[in-house]
Amino acid sequence: MHKLGMSKDWKFTDIFGLDPQSLEMIAQPVVALIVLFPISEKVLKADSERLEKIEKDGQSVSPKVYFMKQTISNACGTIGLLHAVMNVQDEVSLEPENPLKEFAEKTKAMNPDERASFLEKDKSLSVAHEESAQEGQTEAPSADDKVDHHFIALIHKDGSIYEMDGRKPFPINHGTTTDSTFLSNAAQVCKAFVERDPGELRFTIVALVPAN
Repeated sequence: MHKLGMSKDWKFTDIFGLDPQSLEMIAQPVVALIVLFPISEKVLKADSERLEKIEKDGQSVSPKVYFMKQTISNACGTIGLLHAVMNVQDEVSLEPENPLKEFAEKTKAMNPDERASFLEKDKSLSVAHEESAQEGQTEAPSADDKVDHHFIALIHKDGSIYEMDGRKPFPINHGTTTDSTFLSNAAQVCKAFVERDPGELRFTIVALVPAN
């Protein structure tokens, strides 16, 4: 993200536990979370039931939420990072004349499908995605590989906490939050994710926080 133009005053850091003691170790303010979790039948069933409820009962979504669809295979990590950073530009500045800033400016008036199409053609972001994937400690999957893990972002906008998942048709409002309670509120959302498949332990969470 720094290579793409995110301010070096901010960084992503690991969250090792969702208990109060572990959360107290995280630098404040936390402005977004990235959550990695396995996609199982139980998770898919819970997601389907929640979407059906929202489509039936409706939900409130701030017009300021920046949301985009995922149409590129195995790019959910990149989509998650974009969802995190695009929604916190008031706090996390983007360097001028860099790919992230250009992407933000060119897509701010687009709808979620148009943003997905734009990303498919954006060479600067796709190159950075490939370079970062190859720097990892494990072999990166190709775009055609079937993977069973998925990245999403959790963000705070206008007093609500939102689940940002490019697989879904819209952001999901998980209730009220504030700048000071976002991390603890987001931890409760993450616990609910775990409860969808209690026997599954492969969860990873990182927070976007000040670098110093």
